[in-house]
Parts: sequence; structure tokens; C-alpha cells
Amino acid sequence: MAKILVVEDDLALSAGLCFALDSSDCLTVAAYTCQKARQLLKADPFDLVILDVNLPDGSGFDLCREIKLSAPEQPVIFLTANDLERDELTGFDLGADDYITKPFSIQVLKRRVEAVLRRGSSKSGDSGFDDGFLRLDFHSLTALRGGEKLAITPNEYKLLRLLTANAGAVVTRRLLLEKLWDSGGNFIDDHTLTVTMNRLRAKIEDAGHTYIQTVRGMGYVWLGARA
Repeated sequence: MAKILVVEDDLALSAGLCFALDSSDCLTVAAYTCQKARQLLKADPFDLVILDVNLPDGSGFDLCREIKLSAPEQPVIFLTANDLERDELTGFDLGADDYITKPFSIQVLKRRVEAVLRRGSSKSGDSGFDDGFLRLDFHSLTALRGGEKLAITPNEYKLLRLLTANAGAVVTRRLLLEKLWDSGGNFIDDHTLTVTMNRLRAKIEDAGHTYIQTVRGMGYVWLGARA
């Protein structure tokens, strides 16, 4: 069953959307503001985010940008009254999977949701990492090394997800620090990042398996290759 976050401040429309999608064997969760959406996304994984552009406390475009920075594989559909071409192009430039304008057909919306969910399921390998020795599942937040369960903190999962999503490329310290500074004001400084990274390496690596390489003065590179 697909879990969908519906971010829409029109309460009647939100209720209608949730009812229609729940009737199609989905599980929906409603958010009426950017702040609530951030809290829900931080607490649980979603298979899809349906996102309005004009929200009471901010722009859906900005929220999509945040979502894609921390979880590039997260499927997003814009559902909005903003029907100008430049708005639609902005949505796609931000990484949205689809852009639907109001008014809309609920049956067409369902079909487009199904299409995006199918594409998302075909990329399920992006939800974790597995090379036979180290197994990371970012949906269930579990980690195994050599078959033994690891105790990984939320910040360490964030680091792992960013690194594995950009395998082979340098992820800068600045980006990592930004991603570990959440909307609730919780953050880590440069020294804490170094300590956290060293602790994480000690958990996931051994003499025969190296996953994280330091690029001095820049950041880190994920070296692991999936089996």
C-alpha cells in the first residue's frame, strides 16, 4: 500500500483528495502547511508527495527544493492553481515528477499518481544500499554489517542517505552541515560533523571494507558499490 503525503491548505479539497486516494488502496496523510509537511517527512518515509504551490506559511516550490536536496529520489507531484508555463517549468526544474493544474479530473489524477508510483517502485534500489556485507534500508531505518544489526542514529542515516545517493561524487561539508540543520533549529557544527563521520565509519567499515573517503578541504565520497 502506497503512503502519500497530501500538502494542501484547502481543507475541503484535501479531504476529497485523501478520500479518493484512500479508496484506491493508498494510505494518505494530510498536511496544511509547509511546517507540518516538514515534520511529517522527517518522521516517516512517503512513497509520494502531492504538493500545492501556494501554502499559508511558504511556497511549495521552496518545500520541493528542500525535499529534493535531502531525498533526491522522493517522488513529487505538484497540484496547484498556478497554471502559467513558467510555473510549470519551475516545478519540473525542481525535480517534480508531474505538474497538474486546477481544476482537474480526479480520475486523471489517480492515473498520474499510479504512473509516478510505478516509476518510483522501479527505482526501489535508491531506498538503500546492499553490497552483501553492508545493508542499509532507509525506509525501515535498519542497518546490518556482516549480518549484525548496527545502532545508527538519525543524523548518521541522513549522512548515509546523502552519500549513497551521490556515490562516486564529492558531497561537500557545507551541504552535509546544511542537511543536518533541521527546521526545528537542531544543528551540528563542523567539529561535530567530523566526529559523527568518524563514528559512522567505525560502525560500517572494517579492515576489508572502506565506504567513505575524505577529500581534504572539500568533503566526502561514497566508494561503496552495490552487489
